[in-house]
Amino acid sequence: MENNEEYVHIYTGPTIFVKMLQSHLEEAGIFAIVKDTMQSGLRSGFGGGIPGHIQLFIRQEQIKKAQPILDSALEGLE
Repeated sequence: MENNEEYVHIYTGPTIFVKMLQSHLEEAGIFAIVKDTMQSGLRSGFGGGIPGHIQLFIRQEQIKKAQPILDSALEGLE
């Protein structure tokens, strides 16, 4: 991420849920960034994070547009 202040964390969960959310957001024209701290740590020689759980970030100004998409996609999943 180039400028962390412009992005907000919107979800952390299993990889399959994050990929589903990312797909729904991209269909609506919202670019999402996926951050897998566990894989990043392992590649760097460090441990950390929860295996199988990754984080999803979007730009701050897209929150209002993304919220109904997130709510609809996650309804009944968690």
